[in-house]
Amino acid sequence: MTDYDRVRIPAVEVEDKILAGLTARQAAILAATGVVLWLAFLATRALVPPAAFLGAAAPAAAVAVAVVLGKRDGLSLDRLLLAALRQARSPRQLVAAPEPVPGPPQWLHPAAAAQAFPLPAPLQLPAESISPDGVIRLGGDGAAALAAVSTVNFALRTPAEQDALVAVFGRWLNSLQVSAQILVRAHRIDLSAMIGSLQDAAAGLPHPALERAALDHASFLDGLAGSRDLLARQVLLVLREPAQPSGRAGPSSRSASGRLRRRIDDAAQALAAADLSVTVLDGAQAAAALAAAAGQAPPGTRLSPPGQAITAHPAANSGGPPWHAG
Repeated sequence: MTDYDRVRIPAVEVEDKILAGLTARQAAILAATGVVLWLAFLATRALVPPAAFLGAAAPAAAVAVAVVLGKRDGLSLDRLLLAALRQARSPRQLVAAPEPVPGPPQWLHPAAAAQAFPLPAPLQLPAESISPDGVIRLGGDGAAALAAVSTVNFALRTPAEQDALVAVFGRWLNSLQVSAQILVRAHRIDLSAMIGSLQDAAAGLPHPALERAALDHASFLDGLAGSRDLLARQVLLVLREPAQPSGRAGPSSRSASGRLRRRIDDAAQALAAADLSVTVLDGAQAAAALAAAAGQAPPGTRLSPPGQAITAHPAANSGGPPWHAG
């Protein structure tokens, strides 16, 4: 008997066809549309000729068929319509604030305080907590972990090397058995700390020429930061551990962390063949990445407490922090 290598094939989520190539959801929508049109015909057949009713019902039936069978970007039109309705009913402005969002303070001008305007809604993030090892608790959605991935210059590779890189990446994608996300984000680079360190260290250099070179370089960086937006690109790999089904004992934090760590290690080994390095983010780094992605201040930033006014800081004129809670 010949021994064969066992290969795991990831499951493909395809809905079952139950009737005439239609899924249960599609058949239910068409059946509901048919029942509504039939009831409307029974209610109006004494007043409306059958030919007139057929002409009026044909557009409604065509819309139902188009909604059931049509697709856009891999999603059926009925799901897109449901998402559009949910989006239309959702608040337009979300803020990171406790629920409920407090109204305007009473010390505002009476005309401004009396002006009616919709308050923003609290932003509900799926992340509940972050452990020191970087595991993000998602409540009923399980847990997730972040890893920073390096990049390669694809354009400088030969066609054979490009094919090899694509093959490595394809093998890793085909090996995935859980949800994974690749996030590519660009963020601005702040050169103020580097410029300040160059200016402070210039006076202690052993030769005047080195001091002038350090100051010239600091001046060059200052002009570069003032003349254009400097951006850096970061690639994050997000792996998620799904929650245990109801009725089963949920995984402990240590077991979930171990599984996520093993999956990141597997991804690191698979992507190493493409000259890509994968580095797991710890708790502080994961919190900073989530805060940056959500457009919030990173953890540890001094913010004004709720209900306190923001006043100018005396150090604003000397290059210090421009604002503080007064």
